[in-house]
Amino acid sequence: MASAEQLKALIKSHLEGDDQRFFSVAMQVAAHEAKLGHGKLAEELRALIDEAKRRRGAGQPVPISRPRGELANLLAVSYPKLRLGEMILDDKLAQQIQRVIREQRHAARILEHGLSPRRKLLLVGPPGTGKTMTASVLAGELGIPLFQIRLDGLITKYLGETAAKLRQVFEATDHTRGVYFFDEFDAIGSQRGLANDVGELRRVLNSFLQMIEQDRSHSLIVAATNHAEILDRALFRRFDDVLHYDLPDELQISVLLKTRLSRFVDKDVSWDRLAKEAVGLNYAEVSRAADEVLKAALIDGRKWLNDADIRLMLVERQNVAQKLKENI
Repeated sequence: MASAEQLKALIKSHLEGDDQRFFSVAMQVAAHEAKLGHGKLAEELRALIDEAKRRRGAGQPVPISRPRGELANLLAVSYPKLRLGEMILDDKLAQQIQRVIREQRHAARILEHGLSPRRKLLLVGPPGTGKTMTASVLAGELGIPLFQIRLDGLITKYLGETAAKLRQVFEATDHTRGVYFFDEFDAIGSQRGLANDVGELRRVLNSFLQMIEQDRSHSLIVAATNHAEILDRALFRRFDDVLHYDLPDELQISVLLKTRLSRFVDKDVSWDRLAKEAVGLNYAEVSRAADEVLKAALIDGRKWLNDADIRLMLVERQNVAQKLKENI
């Protein structure tokens, strides 16, 4: 049976018209029943919740669920519609993400047997390789909001204040189910004892370790970093899965270019040759080059692109990327 606090939360959210909160608490009740071994009841509750969401237009943004008060300075909310099929990934990474989605969709069945679905993920890899897009895809596939943690609002210079704000974020994961995304996670997750480490950040990291360990919500907690080598080792075992992202190979670059530009090119374009020109660029840079060549054609009033048009933009992106590396 639902606890007294859950019953009160259900009634209060109904009175306030807060559908997101109502469904979140109802899902908690279903998960609790599954843990008690009441699998049939849990499935019935989930079916009723899904039907209620469908009738009310599930997945549509509802203003009442937007962060309020101080949380508005800590969380930026969006409602992505992206799907996994829109990403270009190697087979292993695609399987890892698909597994997370499948386990989330069958969470009640998993919880019924005393197991936990994957929901705490660490994404590591170079910039522009799909980490942020993965957070959006998870939210889109599961029909839940994406909450991006604002690091500028989270990290302050005042002793103890950052940890207190972090606690607010973790409390929100329990109140509103969603994907909670910590981008540039190394800002708070770097190794304790680094030369430039300060006492406040050590305390923040310790607080994060404690909070993620204790978290029992039904939200997904996703952290992304470009610098896995400086993360504290204690962090890795707190996550259910670590997903590794790499720069695209020639085949993936070819598929990406073809996907973005095939409707606008003539028959003489060789995607394989163009992909060789783009080796070393990340997905974001290749996509940017495709956008640039399309814009140039639109400005010139041309309906078709040729091999030289695309190669020119790829070489330009390579030069920009090289200059950025030299200035780092």
